[in-house]
Amino acid sequence: MSSLEVGIIGLPNVGKSTLFNAITKAGAEAANYPFCTIEPNVGIVAVPDARLDVLTRMYNSKKTTPATVRFVDIAGLVQGASKGEGLGNKFLEHIRQVDAVAHVVRCFDDENITHVSAQINPLRDIETIQTELCLADLEIVDKKIAGLVRVLKSGNKAAKIENEILQKIRDALNEGKPARNIGLTDEEIFAIRETNLLTLKPTLYVANVSEDDLTGGKNSYVKQVEELAAKENAQTVMICAKVESEIAELDEDEAKEFLSDLGLESSGLNRLINAAFELLGLMTFLTSGPDECRAWTIKKGTPAVKAAGKIHSDIERGFIRAEIVNYDDLVKYGSIAAAREKGLVRLEGKDYIMQDGDVTYFRFNV
Repeated sequence: MSSLEVGIIGLPNVGKSTLFNAITKAGAEAANYPFCTIEPNVGIVAVPDARLDVLTRMYNSKKTTPATVRFVDIAGLVQGASKGEGLGNKFLEHIRQVDAVAHVVRCFDDENITHVSAQINPLRDIETIQTELCLADLEIVDKKIAGLVRVLKSGNKAAKIENEILQKIRDALNEGKPARNIGLTDEEIFAIRETNLLTLKPTLYVANVSEDDLTGGKNSYVKQVEELAAKENAQTVMICAKVESEIAELDEDEAKEFLSDLGLESSGLNRLINAAFELLGLMTFLTSGPDECRAWTIKKGTPAVKAAGKIHSDIERGFIRAEIVNYDDLVKYGSIAAAREKGLVRLEGKDYIMQDGDVTYFRFNV
């Protein structure tokens, strides 16, 4: 897969754009990895990985290339978006293109920032957006079911299975339940993949809190969001968009000191990236050498031959063996030669399942 793409959604005035501006600033001010703004609402930032810095020093590499995440700032959805309100159709289409959704929810009081409903209520806010996504999906599902009527009359088995799945989804959507919460199997999801439903997108909740609540503990709003997320088997990441904006203005050492002063181990952005990786079952393997040290994003459970194809299709096509050493072993002994002397460098075949942090060299012949 290419860069993980996460869509940031939420009602207006929940701190979504503040968070996105902090994200893009974080990318723009770091010179050692790629950053670009594809459109005004798309930014790319690096996945934090201290292992790359260690390997870069070990190999004295000319270049360091981390894995990246594309964040898409999807303009504030409003009630009626599924019917085109607030440019709704355009922004709903943006959500269809992303791998995962980060739903920003306002969990702070501030009389200077007007809420669209004049009152802070995270569960109502989540329901407002969820309803719009369900309505948009319902329109697609109804059209798809109507289109299957003629094929069903012919006794087509695949159409019968697809229709049964879509009927189950339609029942859930009519009750305001996202399709991702009704326990569809991987096979069922694959069967209806062309519908590209919004409510099937893996989703995590971003509770945007005040600076005091970030350091002082969870407030009642955050607890409400966490309880709802738990019912959906979803994650909640607590951040303060305002603090993220301040961190984005600092260099690396200043940011570490700032976080330390707040009693935090990592920035909200880093926690958001890690949560998105976990949500989608992603991991990274590493390649290293004098020219470049690089992290590559793959799904957990990926065999070595498919990981090779992530680098180049020729390497997958001509795959012979993967030469692999565990990152911790490599660092412990200080070089690939020393690790090899200890018998810690392995030759693995096509079916070897890659592990997070495998430092890998692919042997191939084309």
